[in-house]
Amino acid sequence: MRIIVQKFGGTSVVSPEARLALAGKVKEALAAGLVPVVVVSAMGRTGDPYATDTLIKLLKSEGGVPDTRELDLAMSCGELLSVAVVTQTLRAQGIEAKGYTGGQAGILTDHVYGGARILEIRPDALRSTLDNGIVAVVAGFQGMTADGEITTLGRGASDTTAAALGVALKAEVVEIFTDVDGVMTADPRLVAKARPLETMTYTEICEMAHLGAKVVHPRAVEIAMEGRVPLRIRSTFSPSPGTLVTDIRSIAGVEIKHDKVVTGLAYISQVALIKLVSAEDVNVTGKVVEIFNAMATAGISVDMIHVMPFNISFIVKEDKLEQAVTLLSALVTCIETQNEVAKVSVVGAGMRGVPGVMARVVASLYKAGIAILQSTDSHTNISCLVEAKDMSQAMDALHDEFGLGA
Repeated sequence: MRIIVQKFGGTSVVSPEARLALAGKVKEALAAGLVPVVVVSAMGRTGDPYATDTLIKLLKSEGGVPDTRELDLAMSCGELLSVAVVTQTLRAQGIEAKGYTGGQAGILTDHVYGGARILEIRPDALRSTLDNGIVAVVAGFQGMTADGEITTLGRGASDTTAAALGVALKAEVVEIFTDVDGVMTADPRLVAKARPLETMTYTEICEMAHLGAKVVHPRAVEIAMEGRVPLRIRSTFSPSPGTLVTDIRSIAGVEIKHDKVVTGLAYISQVALIKLVSAEDVNVTGKVVEIFNAMATAGISVDMIHVMPFNISFIVKEDKLEQAVTLLSALVTCIETQNEVAKVSVVGAGMRGVPGVMARVVASLYKAGIAILQSTDSHTNISCLVEAKDMSQAMDALHDEFGLGA
C-alpha cells in the first residue's frame, strides 16, 4: 500500500471553494494509486469564526485565566470541526472518507497542555481504514494522553501531526498544503525577486523555519528527517509541484543538489538588543550564570548571544524588553538597549567549510549602507542584526549578492 499524508492548513479549509480545491488534491493522489491520510487544521485565521484564536478568545471572554486543560479542550475543537466538514466534503465528491480525532488516530502524548510532545503513534485504526480503501481525515495539532486527556501540540503543529503520521505509516511523502507555491528564496513581501525553490534539504528548511520563515513547523521537519520521509510544500490552489524537501540524492526523477552556498533568506523582526557592561570579569564574579538564569527563570528566550569577560549582549522579543531590563537591573549597573532591530539570515547547506561567505555578506550590506549591529553563525547560516528600517533593503542586497533570483 502506497500511503501519502496530505496536510491542509486553515486557508485550505476555510471556505466551500477552498475545500473543493482540497478534494481535488485528494483525487489527484487517488488517481496516482496513492492512499491518502488527510490532516486538517482549524478553519481560517484570526478573526474567522472557527479559528483557534477565536476559540481562545471565546473562553477568555468568560473572565479569569482559563486552566490549561480546559484551554486545550477549547483549542482542539477547531480541528474537530474541520475533520467533520472535510470528511463530508470528500463524501459529497464521491470519495469514501472517515474522520478521526488525534487520539482516535493513535497519537499518544505527554501531559504538557498547550505544548505536548508525541510519545508514540499507534496507527492500527488508520491502517484498517486505509486497507478498506477509505481516506482517513485526522485532526491536526492534537493528541491524547494514556489516561484519555486531550492535549494540543503547540501552535502550527498540524505540520507535526502530518510528519509524525507519515513516519509511523511509512508514507512515500508528506505534502504540506498552504496558500503559496512552495518555499521561496525570501519573503516575497520584502523581496520582489523572490522565487520558489524546487528542492531543499531538511537542514536548510529547518534552519529557515527556526530563523523566521513561516512555511513549515521546525519540529515537523525534524521528525520527517529522522524518519527519512520526504516533505513537499505546495499550494492547494495551484498545480505547481512546490518544493521537495529531502536529503535523498534523487526522488521521483528530481535530482537533489546540495552545492549552492546560499539557498534562501529568513528574517525575524520586532526584537530588541540588550548590551550589558561589567566592571569586573563576569566569569570570575559568576554574573554570567546569574544573568542567564534570570532570563531562563522568567521564561525569556534569548538569541544572538555574545559573551565576553566584561560584556554580554543578546536579543529578546520587543515585548519582553521591559521585563528583561527590570530583572537585569538587579544584577548589573550598565545596561544599554536598542529597539527596532531585526535579524536577517542567509541559509544554505553548501556554506559548510566554504571560505568567504561572511565576506560576501558583509560586503553586500556595506555597499547598501547598512550597519551590522551584531552577528552569529553556524555551519548552515549566517545571521546579522540590523536596524528594522534597513531590514527590507538588507534582504534585497543579500538576495542579489547570492544570485537567488536567477
